[in-house]
Amino acid sequence: MGESINKIQVVVLAAGQGKRMANKELPKVLVSFRGVPLIKHLLKSIKESQVCIRPVIVVGQKAELVKEALGSDYDYVTQTEQFGTGHAVAATRIALENKAQNILVLYGDHPFVSADTIKKLVADHIAKQATITMATVKVDNFTDWRQGFDDFGRVLRNIKGEICGIVEKRDATPKQLKITELNPAYFCFNAVWLWHNLTKLKNNNIQSEYYITDLVTLACTRDKRIASITISEKEALGVNTAEQLKLLENIN
Repeated sequence: MGESINKIQVVVLAAGQGKRMANKELPKVLVSFRGVPLIKHLLKSIKESQVCIRPVIVVGQKAELVKEALGSDYDYVTQTEQFGTGHAVAATRIALENKAQNILVLYGDHPFVSADTIKKLVADHIAKQATITMATVKVDNFTDWRQGFDDFGRVLRNIKGEICGIVEKRDATPKQLKITELNPAYFCFNAVWLWHNLTKLKNNNIQSEYYITDLVTLACTRDKRIASITISEKEALGVNTAEQLKLLENIN
């Protein structure tokens, strides 16, 4: 009997150091948020969603601290150098290729993602037999507590209303910066397509990084099915700075 293939494998990206956080000793995902490490909020939602029994966590900076804090309920993949989200997902290929039909990518520094959103993202992806299913968030403006959303990539749609790409803020034109449908970068991928196309990512952007978001544009150019769900503003919020951590602490 061959090894059974999981329908969904969750991958949590947790390799960042968090250089802009107040606590320089801890990797970002272990910084305390409401009394527990930031990443544990997401892991709780993943467990409640029941879409995946054993998530894979991509670790990097101070990996041993993360493993020690989270324990043996997870599989760990080490991203020895950090060259962007596409590079982080590529690090899981050896461990996951031919082990799952679909790969759901989430982030250890996004504490408000709910179990219901995880379930909906997965259910829509499977029901629509999409190549990629992504979450998007729509905001009214970029003021007040929504300031952080201005750093998000903008979702591009064609005249039919279909998603045709994502442009990062630093690469966007002034017109594109006015788009208020944003990309929190929660993606569910058809695994065969993902592994085949990750190697096609280019790092010809200002950061010289491999963006997982570029897979959306790649899929569009090949007429692949891209589905989307809309999530609440709160669920899209992540933590990049000590100021953002403080801001999230005050959101109900």
